[in-house]
Amino acid sequence: MNFTASSAQLLNIKADSLILPTGPQLKDSAEALDKSLDGAISSLIKAGDFTGKSSETLVMHIPGASGKRIILLGTEGATTTQQQIKVIDAGATALLKTPSVKAVWVGEGLSDDAEWQAGIVARSIQTASYQYAHVPKSIKKSKPKKLTSVTYWAASKAEMTAAKKGLSYGAAVGNGMNAARQLGNLPANICTPSFIAAEAKALAKGPAKNRAKVSTTVLSEAQMRKLNMGSLLSVSAGSDEPGHLIVMKYQGAKASAKPVVLVGKAVTFDTGGISLKPGSGMDEMKYDMCGGASVIGVMNALIETQLPINVVGIIPAVENMPNGNATKPGDVVTSMSGQTIEILNTDAEGRLILCDALTYAGRFKPDTVIDIATLTGAVIGALGKVTAGMLSNDDELAEQLLSSGTRSGDRAWRMPLWEEYDELLKSNFADIANIGGPQAGTITAACFLARFTKTYKWAHLDVAGTAWVSGAAKGATGRPVPILMDYLRSKAG
Repeated sequence: MNFTASSAQLLNIKADSLILPTGPQLKDSAEALDKSLDGAISSLIKAGDFTGKSSETLVMHIPGASGKRIILLGTEGATTTQQQIKVIDAGATALLKTPSVKAVWVGEGLSDDAEWQAGIVARSIQTASYQYAHVPKSIKKSKPKKLTSVTYWAASKAEMTAAKKGLSYGAAVGNGMNAARQLGNLPANICTPSFIAAEAKALAKGPAKNRAKVSTTVLSEAQMRKLNMGSLLSVSAGSDEPGHLIVMKYQGAKASAKPVVLVGKAVTFDTGGISLKPGSGMDEMKYDMCGGASVIGVMNALIETQLPINVVGIIPAVENMPNGNATKPGDVVTSMSGQTIEILNTDAEGRLILCDALTYAGRFKPDTVIDIATLTGAVIGALGKVTAGMLSNDDELAEQLLSSGTRSGDRAWRMPLWEEYDELLKSNFADIANIGGPQAGTITAACFLARFTKTYKWAHLDVAGTAWVSGAAKGATGRPVPILMDYLRSKAG
């Protein structure tokens, strides 16, 4: 998709679709367009065909202009960032339902921040354009979308300049989300730990300008064993698929600048191990690697945006299976940190791979560490499918992530990380148990991880409720790539 910005005369821009955000009272460009069309837009409003309410859309064909249309996009009541993003998403969806090849998006009627609004427009169109790349290839592919270019129209040259920045950034974030979605949607017999490792290596073999900034190394089980990653290896022990620790480095700043480290859980399929999950809905456990997929999505977006920041992505990638070598409830393992863990439930495996990855993250002397994981069903019970759960050992970092969530529309909600919850993890036979009982599951899971993050600023994003949707629209969402990219962009300055 090609995105451009223009402040030229609106009707002189060649396009077959024009997206016009407006309320019931026509203003500025909407009013001017209505006059040029002899009141065609206002007539639709008077007739009640279009009310202008938030996210409402109506396609009207321009009289005397064959194949050209205006998509009216309702904005009334869209006062919050989240509501404005919902409006833009509705406009992107409506646009892609038409046979349009070239479109113009009128940058009025919503936010006064042209850069932000243009960024969301580009992101929304990219994500709305996503089509699952079928594997195996013998499956009939969907027809590609016809839309090839979108021009964001701004009222002034200053707004146009800001919009260009926003379009470039938003398109990169959208592409990163789509990369994460594709990995998440692949079946687990294809998207194995080794497959993810190969995808991460491929990022470091792109165009020459990228190779200088991105490098990938993959640690084998033998190498992890030498590092005493007994906790991580206890999860992969039950699978014929070997586990990997994938380490990706993006260097956009001086080598001396401390990196932000992103740690993404990638359990490519989670049966629960010996603590076997119920069969209903188990197919969706292919999405248990969406934390790792989001790290790869962020790396894709960083390559496109060339942000001046150093980022390390660490992805512990395993499969959790129940064979004869599988870890059993009651087993005690030793983590890389030296802390011993009593495994009371093998279905609480994500924290077992993350704790060793978080210990490994300390080697990079990080500015900040953020882990991303589809960690607990409890977070869905608490927050539903709307927002990620967030816990942190640093108030400033927590506030920064909350702000990034609001700006990007990819929100998080902070939960407590108190000593009273940590006490639930006591074990008679090890330093810590891997579960804390039936209460406060999301919090006790984070308390477990906090034991391994004492030396740096750390936040945990539990995205079990937001990384994918179920039902007829089943599929990965690409979250939390937007919040992570917004945070990194704010850190880069």
